Amino acid sequence: MFVDELLITVQSGAGGDGRSAFRREKFVPMGGPAGGDGGRGGDVVLVADPQLTTFGDMEHERVVRAQDGGGGGTQNRHGADAPDRVVGVPPGTTVRDADTGEVLVDLATAGMRWVAAPGGAGGKGNNRFATATDQAPTRTTPGEPSVRRRLRLELRLLADAGLVGLPNAGKSTMLSRLSRATPKIASYPFTTLAPHLGLVELANYRRFVLADLPGLVAGAHEGRGLGHQFLRHVERTRLLVHLVDLFPTEGDPLAAYRTVRAEIEAYGHGLAARPEIVVGTKGDLAPPGEAAAAARRLGEALGCEVLLVSAVTGAGLEALVATIARRLGALAAEPPVAAAPPAPARPPAPAAPRALAPAALAPASAASDVPPRPAARVPTAKPARKATPARKVKAARKATAARKPTATSRRDGGAREARRTAARKPAKTSAVARGRTSKGPATPARKASARPASKKRPARGARRTPRR
Repeated sequence: MFVDELLITVQSGAGGDGRSAFRREKFVPMGGPAGGDGGRGGDVVLVADPQLTTFGDMEHERVVRAQDGGGGGTQNRHGADAPDRVVGVPPGTTVRDADTGEVLVDLATAGMRWVAAPGGAGGKGNNRFATATDQAPTRTTPGEPSVRRRLRLELRLLADAGLVGLPNAGKSTMLSRLSRATPKIASYPFTTLAPHLGLVELANYRRFVLADLPGLVAGAHEGRGLGHQFLRHVERTRLLVHLVDLFPTEGDPLAAYRTVRAEIEAYGHGLAARPEIVVGTKGDLAPPGEAAAAARRLGEALGCEVLLVSAVTGAGLEALVATIARRLGALAAEPPVAAAPPAPARPPAPAAPRALAPAALAPASAASDVPPRPAARVPTAKPARKATPARKVKAARKATAARKPTATSRRDGGAREARRTAARKPAKTSAVARGRTSKGPATPARKASARPASKKRPARGARRTPRR
């Protein structure tokens, strides 16, 4: 089902609240505030999806909501941010405020994104309010509320050329012959109840989009028939292909052309200024000579060329496609509208007057009598020699040698330091004097050998003086 107008309500997600908590851990007295911030609420984003051509998929979901952000946690844990709710719309969608009617955005290009309802920011935890004078705050802030608004979506099909004309003029048959579109075709008027798009393939990989719009009747711009609902789709087309039945059952071809043209001009929006190709259809209903004469008479009355085609036999279709492609190429090659000239740049500030030398202020006659004094030669600094790798290494060695002490200073300083150390350390006692050797603890024999030489051991059998 083709739906080109829809009223929806969008609601973003609210931000999560901040948390009031304190650090409670073993062996950590007075841990301080540890409440985390709340998460951000999700946005509602409209994206132009080239795979969509209608609002039929959104008709059963009139309220689009995004998720709320998560609340802050303990131990300074941040709340989870909610994902965005992305809604695809067909390219060429115009978004209006349902209450004021103001145009908010025009998603005319595939891939365009627009945030319809921004999500709320998360609140702050009590850790954010700790100061030198208030080291244990309990104050928090809640998350921002969600945004809710009503939007009206209007679709204007994006087509290079549009087929217009009275009902039963052969528009659907023409679209089915020029492209692979399959619109409904019947022998009664108002067969087409919704616009159809078809892709016309050309040589050298060229193509253009052709739109079949429902038939227009007298008073369509005032709400009669079905054409008033679909006239806005013509606003996107660059070229109008006006189909006129050369052999109508009622009226004449000239009156049929003027009826459709009057409705286009009454609708406004610049449709009357669009380039147009007039095509005479159903040329197979009369002999070739009579059909060509009818097309020629209509062209003379309108003052333009009228192409004669027959969708049933295929006569004149190749010439029609070539004409449409040529006109579209000419429109694409037209230079764009000249932009407004840029604002003139601010004139630069006048330079300060320079102080003139006394010789410059002297009259010309006086200056001519005195020979010119040669200008003093200003000494110029010699250009620095180009640093080469060898010169760099040599300079580095010189700098290192300047920082290092000389051999004499190192030798003298070492001797002085050795003398100071020797003066501070006590004299070492030999192991023999201490009664110990490197082979183990002192024994009686070793102790005896360690006695001074003045004390001799008495001879065997001699009388020893008892110890008191």
